[in-house]
Amino acid sequence: MIKISNEELELELLGKKKEFPKYLSPILNLANRFAQATRPEVVGQMTELIKQCPHKTYEEWKKWYLTNNPNAINNATTKIMNMLTNFKNVISKVDERVVREWVEDLVLVKTFIGLRFQEVILKRIASLTGKEYRMATPEEESKGIDGFIDGVPVSIKPITYKLEKGRLIEKIKGKVIYYKKVEDGIEFDASEILTEK
Repeated sequence: MIKISNEELELELLGKKKEFPKYLSPILNLANRFAQATRPEVVGQMTELIKQCPHKTYEEWKKWYLTNNPNAINNATTKIMNMLTNFKNVISKVDERVVREWVEDLVLVKTFIGLRFQEVILKRIASLTGKEYRMATPEEESKGIDGFIDGVPVSIKPITYKLEKGRLIEKIKGKVIYYKKVEDGIEFDASEILTEK
């Protein structure tokens, strides 16, 4: 394998490398992500635009792009600056107490929830079906069972398990609930249990 670094690409194609202050790029990337400032609707579909450009040098590309998209850079800059203003307002309210609470939330709360959400899933299904649930004992867990709904063994697996199922040795007795983590929680498929007569 031959590797060409981003720095080498920049030097090769532009003849120089732009230097930014330490930590600036991650901060601006974050602001850009929240502001969605460089989405196609703001700056254009870049992969298509670069193909449409009849020129091969950076300076010609830059001139062609700015002629065809005269407000794009300013619009993206404004969106990022607005988000940075929001960041500044939040940062001014951050003190050691807030940071400590955030760290406790990450290390303690999210770890606990991340490792204990199986019970919440079982409880929700029991509520929807009007049936009883219980968590598995350590011995039952060693057999791949996470809990029981109305006496039926249930295993709670990530959705990716469906893809791997054929390659895995583990045989699950009972019903499987597939879940996936999403930005604002978890989604799960309990159709094997909810469609049961």
